[in-house]
Amino acid sequence: MRFQFAEPFRIKMVEIVKKTTKEERIKYLREAQYNAFRLKAEDCYIDCITDSGTSAMSSNQWSALMLGDESYAGSKSFYKMEASAQDVFGMPYIQPTHQGRAADYIMAKIYVREGKFAIGNMHFDTFRGQAEVLGALVVDYVIDEGLDAASPPLPFKGNMDLTKMQRLIDEKGAENISVCILTVTCNNNGGQPVSMKNIRDVSILCNTYKIPFVIDSARLAENAYFIKTREEGYADKSIKEITREMFSYCETATMSSKKDGLVNIGGLFVTRNHDVFLQANVLGIVHEGYLTYGGQAGRDMEALAVGLQEATDFDYLDYRVKQVEYLGRRLKERGIPIIEPTGGHGVYVDGRRFFPQIPQCEFPSQRLVVAMFEEAGIRCVELGACAFGSKDKITGEPIWPELETMRIAISRRVYTNLHMDCIVEALAYIYENRASYSGLKLVYEGPITSLRHFTAGFELL
Repeated sequence: MRFQFAEPFRIKMVEIVKKTTKEERIKYLREAQYNAFRLKAEDCYIDCITDSGTSAMSSNQWSALMLGDESYAGSKSFYKMEASAQDVFGMPYIQPTHQGRAADYIMAKIYVREGKFAIGNMHFDTFRGQAEVLGALVVDYVIDEGLDAASPPLPFKGNMDLTKMQRLIDEKGAENISVCILTVTCNNNGGQPVSMKNIRDVSILCNTYKIPFVIDSARLAENAYFIKTREEGYADKSIKEITREMFSYCETATMSSKKDGLVNIGGLFVTRNHDVFLQANVLGIVHEGYLTYGGQAGRDMEALAVGLQEATDFDYLDYRVKQVEYLGRRLKERGIPIIEPTGGHGVYVDGRRFFPQIPQCEFPSQRLVVAMFEEAGIRCVELGACAFGSKDKITGEPIWPELETMRIAISRRVYTNLHMDCIVEALAYIYENRASYSGLKLVYEGPITSLRHFTAGFELL
């Protein structure tokens, strides 16, 4: 007999969630200027704004916390974490940071150059902000299918388009490209994975032209799972065998440990280049702390040492990805337009197809975020006109992104499938009444366009 297996864990502790009325939620939205980031977490019935730092830690991780060595230098907790990271990455030099954007900062200071290009499949907002401050020219070269929310399912929509990359090299010269950064999985377009073949081919192209190759690896385990289950030749490989091969092709990797590290805080800067490591040491000491704590408490490094091992367990990953698949499948059954196939850490709803009457300049995906909280107390996040919109540097005219989505990020080991069903019912209700919704007007944005979504203010039209 073939059994249907449930979650690969037992729940030992619960957090009571608060229920609110629609009238209360309308008030909270008005006070927050219709920006989900400004809402209080305690007012969210189901919080899907991010999967970063929101994981439920295991009993083994909580036990490890008690062993934390808070020594300023030479902490034994660091050496446990270092050994665990070396096991997963297969790279020798590990430097902790307080979170992923700090590792991004160190990486950007080492690799990014003013007036030169930083190539990626799709750079996420925090690196794009770092590059903007440093005066770099940031370009996204994901495959065309990865830029179309309505494109048919493909196994690796996060892949880099090598033809576009080669064209830039030919037109601008390799000397004007300071770094190539591949994000695995690709957050901007649905948590879509990158194939091992694509990672290898990008590495070959970078090596040919002596362009440093970096992997942004916040969701490395989920990407490895997709390689194992979708790419020929990897079905019999373990997750850690796959991650080690992935990182064998790059010089440096950055990681927000708050995703596939299964911890609530922490980041990593990892490299095989000793000279780069020495540069990172200096930047780390100045901005993060001493080399063997890097802005993390010893107890957090203990939890990360355990979390990296748990995150690369196939049974955990199988549950994790299949819960996201379950949500995507239920939404499709109700006619909700989503990016297919579903990725590793969430489901992305196509704002254009959901609200065809709302033009992109009126922020359809942000309007859907507002509707989800208003109707059901469910907090999601916009990844569209606000998050990835930009302005022409000469004319100041807005440049609208090709993807216009609302991300429903699923925290790891936190919610059950009944919570997924609540999300489905709320979205289905809004979709049935979609013609009654109008857009939003942006009334405040910060000075750095690529980071404006964190603090933006809106009005209902």
